[in-house]
Amino acid sequence: MTTKRAMTCKRIGALALSLTLAWGMGPVHTLSGANAASSQVCGKGDHGLSTTLKKGSGVEEQHLQFTDIDFLNETTGRAGGEGFLIGTSNAGCTWQSIYTGQWQFTQLDFPNNVNGYALARVKGSPATYLIRTNDGGSHWTRLDTPGIQFKRIDFRNKEVGYGYTYNGAYQTKDGGLTWSKMNTPANTRAAAFATEKQGYAVVVVPGSGYHLKQTIDGGKNWTTSLRVVSDTWSGADLYAHGQQVWALLYGDAGMSQQSYSLYASGNQGKSWTQVFAQSTAGGGPAPGTNSMGKGNGPANPGGHPGNMALIGNQTAYLSAGSPAAGKVGIGRSYDTGSTWKNVDLKDPGYSSRISFPSAKTGWLVVTSDNSPAIYQTTDGGTTWAQKMLLPSE
Repeated sequence: MTTKRAMTCKRIGALALSLTLAWGMGPVHTLSGANAASSQVCGKGDHGLSTTLKKGSGVEEQHLQFTDIDFLNETTGRAGGEGFLIGTSNAGCTWQSIYTGQWQFTQLDFPNNVNGYALARVKGSPATYLIRTNDGGSHWTRLDTPGIQFKRIDFRNKEVGYGYTYNGAYQTKDGGLTWSKMNTPANTRAAAFATEKQGYAVVVVPGSGYHLKQTIDGGKNWTTSLRVVSDTWSGADLYAHGQQVWALLYGDAGMSQQSYSLYASGNQGKSWTQVFAQSTAGGGPAPGTNSMGKGNGPANPGGHPGNMALIGNQTAYLSAGSPAAGKVGIGRSYDTGSTWKNVDLKDPGYSSRISFPSAKTGWLVVTSDNSPAIYQTTDGGTTWAQKMLLPSE
């Protein structure tokens, strides 16, 4: 989620980056910055990793597929998939296998280069588990969260993190071993905490629609700053960092189409701007539109949102995919939603995830039946260069 992490203000210590343990696989010298990347010829295609990634992954008979990406800075990051994890320390010129096994990653979250967390599934089970690594991702331990099914995690450091379910928020201060429930309003459908005190929630009010609320005292008191009319409320997602808050509000879905609206606040939820409202034939009117489905702003970057990345107090990106059209897109704003631009990548795929360690440098993984790939941008998403391509068979 998340500028990964400008959104969570994550810093990589010099010690972690200099470890020869790099990915927990033995001596691997970490390359530093652009000089290291430019000192060698960048690889192409799958970097010779396909056979390695399939071996022992638990999904050997399946087509290799990317599911998430997480970059600590402009050169060092990881990409996860169904049964594997890979990494680079030279801006994607070379990639190495970090892990193969049972875990099918749905979200990666590394607060530093050694300690990491993930949400993951195992083959044949719909459950999502919280897992942790302390060796860069080579080995993972499952953390028990009885009665809690997280849909998103956000760790600020190796000890303190937030976990979000479909109707609430939790906090840990001991690296995920124990979790305390944070107070959110009744009928909450999404929550996000920028700090322990500053939080936000999307609440469903039958007969009215979505209400956007904020708290400045850790959830003891909540105030409503926006009411969005909607006849349907199939869910929501919230992202917060610094002064920025962004809310994705979902209407109905049908015919591989999702109706949804995007709202932004640049003053900690005190006032909001409707960035766009995307109504569809299959999903009907988007939240915040009238009966004819008319909304404000430009069209969305894709039929199904992926995740958002927030940088500083004004810059935001949204990834998306269109299963029906078979392509992915990126939307962006440099002024907290006052203006919005969509970038059609014209690359095959039906879903995508992003990680932006800085305002202009970002990474994208594309889920595709034929060409799962990793892309990099250094100009704020205007152009993208392919850094990894998995074979179609």
